[in-house]
Amino acid sequence: MIEVAVEKRLGSFTLDAHFTSQTTGITALYGRSGAGKTSLVSAFAGLLKPDRGRIVVDETVLFDSDRGVDLAPERRRVGYVFQEGLLFPHFSVRGNLTYGRRRGAEGAVDFATIVELLGIGHLLSRRPADLSGGEKQRVALGRALLAAPRLLLMDEPLAALDAQRKAEILPFIERLRDRLRIPIIYVSHAMEEIVRLADTLVLIDAGRVAAVGPVEELTSRLDLRPLTGRFEGGAVIRTEVAGHDTDFALTQLSFPGGRLNVGPLDLPIGAKVRVRVRARDVVLALAQPTGLSIRNAFSGRVVEIAPAQGPAVDLRIDIGTEREPVMLWVRVTRLALSELRLDIGSPVFAMVKTVALDRSNFARHEPDEPPPDESEAS
Repeated sequence: MIEVAVEKRLGSFTLDAHFTSQTTGITALYGRSGAGKTSLVSAFAGLLKPDRGRIVVDETVLFDSDRGVDLAPERRRVGYVFQEGLLFPHFSVRGNLTYGRRRGAEGAVDFATIVELLGIGHLLSRRPADLSGGEKQRVALGRALLAAPRLLLMDEPLAALDAQRKAEILPFIERLRDRLRIPIIYVSHAMEEIVRLADTLVLIDAGRVAAVGPVEELTSRLDLRPLTGRFEGGAVIRTEVAGHDTDFALTQLSFPGGRLNVGPLDLPIGAKVRVRVRARDVVLALAQPTGLSIRNAFSGRVVEIAPAQGPAVDLRIDIGTEREPVMLWVRVTRLALSELRLDIGSPVFAMVKTVALDRSNFARHEPDEPPPDESEAS
């Protein structure tokens, strides 16, 4: 368990953050610039001393003002990956990886495993100046992991990369999450990264934790729209690969209440997949649609209508079952809301275009391989 309850005055800004999360998977810190995300990460690392409070990772107390505990950064066994890789320019990739390596420490992973997981074997003899941005970040990740951290901090590690480099490195972070089982605190301002990687979402606003919970729960809450992002807002649902239509290059994803047709996914039957459906990509109808190109239509009912903001209104539609609700976030005009006479409890059909769901909307969220042997190779 990760436990945080810290206060820190920084000029006119006050960090007053309290939350707990599991040490399995990735805990994401999300909020506007200046919300306090990096300050909180610095407190984990021991680079910022809180005025008061407590930080605990799996029963190891990193900081406790009441007990006078404040472990030095080098004793915390916390790995830190910054926006820029901050590699040593005069070292080769191999030299950067082995710098600070902990042999035989609890949780240590052998060199060969890290190199294989990150796909950097062909880079070992190169210098940082000869690496792409994505390659530098993979090496920075490897260096942090070889120090056998009990906790890995990643402070917007993809912010300096273009879309192509982000797409290159995201699968490696997923592999680390699923195979090494090292708890990760991940800071990002990109919701697509959060949806793809995180298990627990911590929303931070003006130095305080506004909400904590599963990604699926928080992203579908209309009251959190100002924090999760209104324009890119959307719900996240858990699905399972139910089949592949090779004739039409489609994959069917099942969830309680229906099946979602999406573009082809190279995943086995039964694989668990998380899908983000943007509010602006959902269309509502009062009757079962016919004669349309849209392949995804789900029977549901209106469970919430948010106060209107300008010409648009946001709604939550339950397309699941009585035992297992599945929420979609839908955005329509106020005119449509009025003409369709929608109210709480109104039955509707929610339609989602298959082509609106690209690769950034999907995340496989389960280990696909057992964890490696953690014994140190000679």
